[in-house]
Amino acid sequence: MTGTQPGTESPWTLRGYHRRWLWQQADGLFDFFQYSSLNPKGGFFDLDVVGNPLVPVNPVRAIHLTARMVHCFSIGALLGRPGSDRIIDHGMTSLWNQHRDEKHGGYIWAHNDDGAVDASKQGYGHAFVLLAASSARVAGHPLADRMLADVTEILEAKFWESRHGAIAEEFNRDWSPIGDYRGQNSNMHLTEALMAAYEATGEKTYLDKAESIADLIIRRIAAENGYRVAEHFTEEWVVDKNYRGNEMFRPSGTTPGHWLEWARLALQLWVLGGKRHDWMPKAATELFARSMALGWDKDKGGFFYTLDWNDVPARREKLWWPACEGAAAAHFLNEHAPSDFHEQSYRQIWGAIANHFLDHRNGGWHEELTEDLVPAHTIFPGKGDIYHALQACLIPLYPASGSLTKVIPEAGGRI
Repeated sequence: MTGTQPGTESPWTLRGYHRRWLWQQADGLFDFFQYSSLNPKGGFFDLDVVGNPLVPVNPVRAIHLTARMVHCFSIGALLGRPGSDRIIDHGMTSLWNQHRDEKHGGYIWAHNDDGAVDASKQGYGHAFVLLAASSARVAGHPLADRMLADVTEILEAKFWESRHGAIAEEFNRDWSPIGDYRGQNSNMHLTEALMAAYEATGEKTYLDKAESIADLIIRRIAAENGYRVAEHFTEEWVVDKNYRGNEMFRPSGTTPGHWLEWARLALQLWVLGGKRHDWMPKAATELFARSMALGWDKDKGGFFYTLDWNDVPARREKLWWPACEGAAAAHFLNEHAPSDFHEQSYRQIWGAIANHFLDHRNGGWHEELTEDLVPAHTIFPGKGDIYHALQACLIPLYPASGSLTKVIPEAGGRI
């Protein structure tokens, strides 16, 4: 690393130029997704490299992408971005009218113009419906309260397993079980959504569930595995190290990007809970340190997608979202456990993003790079998602004390 070293001057997040640069990147993401993504028949298009619909005729619309657009443009509305309300309304209407299952309850995973393509009920998808409804509530959307109540009831009645303190993974449309798999990814994103719901409503049951999930996955299981976050479990929450699944949502081995994501979420949960649980900041510090030590490519930069259980890189691609989560986690750690290591890591991660993940020609971010940092499309075909990148740009502009939908209103929308 060149230039002034951490410890000799103020952190980057306090420097005017860096803050303006982050805002410019966030604004560019809003521009890239706002005007090309909206599918007039419902939901949103995935975009190709230059920002056109990847599948312009009868595309499949997955629930998490629609919910994420609602969440991100709720953030836009809170910032005062013109046109955000249109995106929120379109997404909320799509979730309510096209994904909600009026007969059986809950929300189906994916549909196209002809109807359901995948009618399964996924914990991952319901977590993002909860996030969308919570964010839309703060932004003032009229459907938000109904959706928040509806998805909360479904999560409690169908997904929540009180004996474990976490949710089951998936069901068929009629709520018959699909299998005995339990996954941390859906529970991690539910933790994020539960905190947003708590912030939006003040209802402590949301916070209690978030703390329960974190206690299971991080305090107990991750700590027992050297702060490697296990991804895949049996029905009794026994780690399944031999699991082989979908490379996008359930890759085998361990995923350093999720260690980084949990580092931020653990600190946010610690603050929201009144800083009662001392294990949370310790876990956040350990998770981040392990991610940088084992997941960061010290020769080329970027985080390896997955490691095996011997800490050897398995999927060596460099994806955008672990870098995003690393930047956000480093900011939270700089606020709550400031150190030269956290500041240097923050700068190092943003350097990799600026040099390799930003698409300076076409706009947006490259979602996948090879090990050698060349744009690729083996897992992600285009530029389908604003969520991780937008949050990475905006989180460092605000105090590390809650979700963006909490801290932006507290700041009066200022950056």
